[in-house]
Amino acid sequence: MRSLGQNILCGMFRTGSRIVPLSHLMDSRPQGMVMTQQEVPIVDQGREAAAKTQRFPRPEEISPAAAACSPEADALRAEIIAAGRKLWERSYVDGNGGNISVRLGANYVLCTPTMISKRDVEPDDICLCDLEGNMLAGNGPRTSELLLHLEIYKANPRARAVVHCHPPHATAFAVTGTAPPVGLISEYEMFIGPCAIARYETPGTQAFAETVLPFIQDHNTILLSNHGIVCWSDSVAHAEWLVEILENYCKTYLIAQQIGKPLTFLPDEKIQEILEIKRRMGLPDARMAPLEDHK
Repeated sequence: MRSLGQNILCGMFRTGSRIVPLSHLMDSRPQGMVMTQQEVPIVDQGREAAAKTQRFPRPEEISPAAAACSPEADALRAEIIAAGRKLWERSYVDGNGGNISVRLGANYVLCTPTMISKRDVEPDDICLCDLEGNMLAGNGPRTSELLLHLEIYKANPRARAVVHCHPPHATAFAVTGTAPPVGLISEYEMFIGPCAIARYETPGTQAFAETVLPFIQDHNTILLSNHGIVCWSDSVAHAEWLVEILENYCKTYLIAQQIGKPLTFLPDEKIQEILEIKRRMGLPDARMAPLEDHK
């Protein structure tokens, strides 16, 4: 049944138990009669009333099939697709590499499929899974590295989205087993800070997924030895931002070394000011005491 707002938009009006065209009401009213708001509600008021009374169930309140078709899932798919194309355009992924996921309510995760370039992912390709990695909806197999994402979600409730990819300058550090130095650029200090390095394990395995567990609370960005990077945040867009910040920092650092001049580091007192801002924002940093209030 159409809502009041929908009936008005379609040129219809309910009178008693019948729905009649608005034109009939217009033609039948006495000459000089003023149409009141009660007789013919304004379209905008109808829309507003419908919006106030309409409530979509939360994803955890409905079945997997219904969750996969929910408005929230549609919006998150759009975020995944946008982030994936940004990664591909910046050459942070190649072939079918990299993967993106996001929490959908308390019980579900949306993630990219396997064997599809991030440039070519479409809404129907995105997979719905539970927190054990079981695929519940989607056209193809889920990414083989979803286990990595799930370990992050289980270990840190602040993580609502995860991006894994292979940006070349950051991955260059990963293949040498070293992290870029801190204290050079304020934006990097603010959003990332010290970057952890997880040991190498075969991608897609549970052992690989567990390599990040020692770092999840105090680091939102982790180098994966001989592999790439993984970042978590409160949204897909913000997790992708961390990828950009890390990659550009690594690139800038490597270029600066070629200039042949000593690097200028931020004074310790300025680093402390940044850490205090991070504490207020709830951003993790291994140089601070654990953010108990945000776990």
